[in-house]
Amino acid sequence: MAAIITDQLRIVNASNFVAGVQSSQNSYYTFIGLPNPANYLSTWDSDPPSPKDNFSQQDDYYDTMLAVKRINSADISQVIRKVDWTSGITYDMWRNDISRDNPSQPSGAFDVYSANYYVMNSDYRVYACLFNNANPENNNQGGPSLDEPTFTDLEPRAAGSSGDGYIWKYLYSVRPSQAIKFDSTEYIPIPDDWFTSSTYAPMRENASASGQIKIATILNRGVGLGTANITYTNVPVLGDGQGAKATVVINNDSKVESVTIAQGGGGYTYANVDLEAGGVPSGSTIPVFNVIIPPPGGHGADVSLELGGLNAMAYSRYENDSENPDFITGNQFSRIGVIKNPQAQGSTEMLIQDKASACYALRLTGTGYSSAVFPADGFITQTVGIGSTAVGRVISYDQITGVLKYWQDRTTAGFNSNGTANPDPIYGFRQNPFRHDIDAVGETNGGSFTITGGSVSLGINTEFQGVSTVINNRTYYLGQSFVSGVAQPEIKKYSGEVLYVDNRPSITRSKSQKEDVKIILQF
Repeated sequence: MAAIITDQLRIVNASNFVAGVQSSQNSYYTFIGLPNPANYLSTWDSDPPSPKDNFSQQDDYYDTMLAVKRINSADISQVIRKVDWTSGITYDMWRNDISRDNPSQPSGAFDVYSANYYVMNSDYRVYACLFNNANPENNNQGGPSLDEPTFTDLEPRAAGSSGDGYIWKYLYSVRPSQAIKFDSTEYIPIPDDWFTSSTYAPMRENASASGQIKIATILNRGVGLGTANITYTNVPVLGDGQGAKATVVINNDSKVESVTIAQGGGGYTYANVDLEAGGVPSGSTIPVFNVIIPPPGGHGADVSLELGGLNAMAYSRYENDSENPDFITGNQFSRIGVIKNPQAQGSTEMLIQDKASACYALRLTGTGYSSAVFPADGFITQTVGIGSTAVGRVISYDQITGVLKYWQDRTTAGFNSNGTANPDPIYGFRQNPFRHDIDAVGETNGGSFTITGGSVSLGINTEFQGVSTVINNRTYYLGQSFVSGVAQPEIKKYSGEVLYVDNRPSITRSKSQKEDVKIILQF
């Protein structure tokens, strides 16, 4: 049994995903993670491995997560392939019947949304190409576009005076706020409020009011069509619709010189120019036309359907914030992703913060804390009882505040990065948390607040509570809430659903930089 999943289902899925992100019932986040890619693969930066899609790997995505940034309603958009207008390029033209047996020309695309039948100009205006000067002399391949379309008229027309033969239809302009977030080397956004915004009402109304059919092309000019140099008007365009009429010009050789649609009519899903009904004499060779059927509703009725909004783009900016420093510095990340509806730490409620830390943290004190060095990705330990050791890995250490950020994953509990067990783990297979309450759990014997792994051994500052500290009359915000010198991640581990993962060459974060993360979700 032969079956397909249509492009229209993909468009529906992309639209539904965008609507789901924008819904107040959901909370979507991008995340950055994996500070130690070389432990997974020595060639990670030159050739990152493909992510694995299984539950074990998903747990590792959480374990190595560093921070999350909420995708707000203005941070998500359906997008289409980016096709920039360039002089001298021959573009495809819109056709509703593109297939493997009848590919688009000149690109040879087998489906409409792979064809280059629309462009964005240098002013971020988007146009559909309704006619690319396809004719029998160029084997209906079309010709080069020489005039950049810049007009915003509602009716299709030529873009300039070069005579390149192109007919363009203005659809919309990318808003500056959209361009900043969603314009990329490969994609451009489409409006997410096409059906509700008054900005696009003229385009929608024009699509339904101006008539459906716009273009008919000539596949064969015919021979011996009666009197030369004559124009026939009101030639009927017949099919399953009604009302369309064409103007046919016969040239000096008694062949069809041109055919233009004078009235678009409506209701057509197929049509042809009826020369006989229009009084055009029969010739020794009958002309052949191709009446181009616009997308449902007409050009401009639904830009997602017309241009192929098969994909969605999520945008996040990771920018350091001195008052809420959730984003790590001094280490790297090599993985980005999307997570749906994670929960807040210590709660069953959905996380709703604009950004959140996924790291553990300790506030350290002791002689030499202001000059101590904890190597990035190095191991730290705390003896929490006889035969019980907490093990973590260093993300960063701040010599001013004494805050040590760290993560715990399978490599801190006797396993290798690939999930295989170490036959002789130093500290066993149990993942012990770092503690400020050793006495409370009855493990006083042998337990200690001392943290080792840095250039000096320091202790947990069990007297410290809160999210900020004052040092030399300056307030430092720590980004997480500390209880007796220990802070938990702000996002609950393993909550929510990981929807997308991308392994990337590592990027080292510094305090002065910011990253714009643009994630394409293909449906």
